[in-house]
Amino acid sequence: MLKFLLVLCAVTTVSREVAAQAYVRVEPVNLQGPRILQEQAKAAAVRDYLKSWQSLKDALQQNRVDLLNSDFVGVARDKLADTIQQQAALGIHTTYEDRAHDIQFVFYSPEGLSLELKDNVEYDLQIFDHDKVTARQRVRASYIVVLTPAEVRWKVRVLQSVPE
Repeated sequence: MLKFLLVLCAVTTVSREVAAQAYVRVEPVNLQGPRILQEQAKAAAVRDYLKSWQSLKDALQQNRVDLLNSDFVGVARDKLADTIQQQAALGIHTTYEDRAHDIQFVFYSPEGLSLELKDNVEYDLQIFDHDKVTARQRVRASYIVVLTPAEVRWKVRVLQSVPE
C-alpha cells in the first residue's frame, strides 16, 4: 500500500510538471544573409528566451522589477519595469501560464550581436486586485523579439507585440 501511494505521488508530481510546461515549436531556420545560425547558438537562444518568459512571469506576479535583470536589457526591460511599477501602484499583480510558443528565427546580424525572432504565444492571464481575481483570459499574441548576447547568455532587448 505504501509503495502504491509513493508511485501515485510520483506520477502526480511528474504530471503537474509536464502540464506546467508550455508546448514549444521552433521552425527550421531559414535565415537570409551571410551569417549561419549554428545549432548550439540556436539552442542557447531558445533556452534563454524561454527562461526570460519565466523571469517575466515571476516579476509580474511579485511586482519586482529586479527579477527582470538577468534576462532583459534596454527597451524591453524599461517597458516591462514601467508596467510592473504601474501594477504595484494600483495594488494589482498579474499571473500567467504559458501554453505554447511557436518560434521562427528571422534574422541573425552579420557580427552576431543581435538575433531576431517571431513568436506566436498562447498563455492564460489572470489579474489580481489585492489577491482577488478580477479578470481571466486566454491570450494569443504575436511578438517580434530581438535577443542580444550578454556575458554567457542571450538577453531580450526588444519584446514588441504585433497584430496577428
